[in-house]
Amino acid sequence: MSQQLIRATAVSLAAAALALSGCETMSERQKGTALGAGVGAGVGAVLGSTTGGNAGTGAVIGGAIGAVAGNLWSKRQEERRLAMEQATQGTGVDVTRTADNQLKVNIPSDVSFDTGSAQIKPQMRTVLDPFAASLKDDPKAQLTIIGHTDSTGSEAVNNPLSVQRAQSVRDYLAARGVASTRIQIDGRGEREPVADNNSDTGRAKNRRVEILLREPAA
Repeated sequence: MSQQLIRATAVSLAAAALALSGCETMSERQKGTALGAGVGAGVGAVLGSTTGGNAGTGAVIGGAIGAVAGNLWSKRQEERRLAMEQATQGTGVDVTRTADNQLKVNIPSDVSFDTGSAQIKPQMRTVLDPFAASLKDDPKAQLTIIGHTDSTGSEAVNNPLSVQRAQSVRDYLAARGVASTRIQIDGRGEREPVADNNSDTGRAKNRRVEILLREPAA
């Protein structure tokens, strides 16, 4: 690593650290943006050097990418994760933080849908109700809902069914005050199994819906 690259990377990361520690009036979102910019600048410096470009210019470009592309893991997100873990304890619902700072709620068929159905089970309402309540005072949060099926049936049936499951969850949340404009939906059919489709237990895990919640840093 050249001295120029070391200097560019160090400056960008130091700037981010200074932004986080030296301004007590910054919000969590602003801090997340500053950190994203600093990390992005470091990456940009590396790219600029290794590809033969100017490390300083790369740092500027990388900083812009980091600030725009990053998601914020705020105090609100952590509190929401803990609340959802408590609300879903013992149900089989999996609540995790993803590598890109999204809150992921994985709801298997024991709680979500019967085979061949897009109708939400009563058990799922106990998961979705507190989730919807936590979103009402967070207008910047964005949702992606992804429906999945097991391998029972053909792709011609499973692909639209997975979309219908995502739509059912979106409509349920919208009816409880979450703006539908903040919700994207997708259906993956049987293409992304998380378990073996050759057993009842495996198919039940694959027949699921995933909710991803993100707070963009910028």
